[in-house]
Amino acid sequence: MKNKIFQQLIYQLVSKLFVLPIYKFVLKGHLIGSENIPQKDSFIMVSNHGSLLDPPLLGHALGRNISFMAKAELFEIPFLGFIIKACGAYPVKRGIADKNTIKTACKKLSDNNCIGIFIDGTRQKNGRVNKPKQGAALLAFKNQKLLLPVAIVNSHRLVRFKFCIPLFSKIVIKVGKPFLPPQSASREDLNSLTIKLQNKINSLIG
Repeated sequence: MKNKIFQQLIYQLVSKLFVLPIYKFVLKGHLIGSENIPQKDSFIMVSNHGSLLDPPLLGHALGRNISFMAKAELFEIPFLGFIIKACGAYPVKRGIADKNTIKTACKKLSDNNCIGIFIDGTRQKNGRVNKPKQGAALLAFKNQKLLLPVAIVNSHRLVRFKFCIPLFSKIVIKVGKPFLPPQSASREDLNSLTIKLQNKINSLIG
């Protein structure tokens, strides 16, 4: 209980002191579809991925403490490792099926914590969902949790330079209506729902 309260305090501190100024004043962040965000139960947020800033921007904009998977190497960096762990991030090892990561995600969901998954698994140069993975759909089935499709627009091109002057793109975050978990863990059901999520997120991007 103490750890959860401490995590909430750290999360709110980082969100208000660091993320808020960047989101509101530098990137002119704007949220559309806030009425679609579940306020009581935990859920699985599924999004496109264009920038390293996506996790804090999404967590701040949605107003829920969302735990994201992060590269295991990041946890070894002094201070940064402490901050991301305190904010609820959990490590994932790239390129292998990490059972501990899946167990951690399931544990967070059972404790009524929301988790965030970038459905492509890595950043995309065009900012869209191109080759979605079925992990989010499988976690939704295992835990019987809603899947919340979210599009973060322009994060793949946050900064441009004109005459050596940085120009920041406006960030728009669009939230779609939640999807029910798949009816089974069959390849067909997981793939069908994953494609629906891909199409929904890309339609939100426009």
